[in-house]
Amino acid sequence: MKGLEIKNKKKILAINGSAGLNSSNASLINCFAKLTEDFFALTAFDLKSLPHFDPDLSVKNAPDAVSEFRNLIQNADGILICTPEYVFSIPSGLKNAIEWCVSTDVFLEKPIGLITASADGEKAHRELQLILKTVMAKFSSETTLLIQGVKGKINERDEIIDSKTLSDVLNFIEAYQLLVGVDDN
Repeated sequence: MKGLEIKNKKKILAINGSAGLNSSNASLINCFAKLTEDFFALTAFDLKSLPHFDPDLSVKNAPDAVSEFRNLIQNADGILICTPEYVFSIPSGLKNAIEWCVSTDVFLEKPIGLITASADGEKAHRELQLILKTVMAKFSSETTLLIQGVKGKINERDEIIDSKTLSDVLNFIEAYQLLVGVDDN
């Protein structure tokens, strides 16, 4: 029975937009993984493994790391992007990763959950939604979440300690499950 449960888990690729290893966004991804371990098998991707975007290599002769990243997206049942806001925008590493995918259809109708967690985050949150609409990813207002003032809302054990944030994350997870197609069985 245990093996059957694992087999039926949806494969989620988690992308941390933060450049920091011990970021609040990494903590949120860890928290998400703990809260969804019964129905999602989460794989985290390190954006630092991707080279700088080169449009001359985007269509033909893409670097191996880029091909692997695209395959991970293609083979995932859903994508979770959790990112801070850097200088009123999404971080360059995240933008770089998405740029490598623009000439493909890997994001086409791919279920996406978007969490922007930062001091403010409004501009990056809007920008990320616009970019992912452009690549035709599939998301809704319920599968996007802006967490402002994230510092102090998660403890060192990757637990959300702010009750409103926890409620918001649980609602986000419920909507994301529906988007990805998790059965209630």
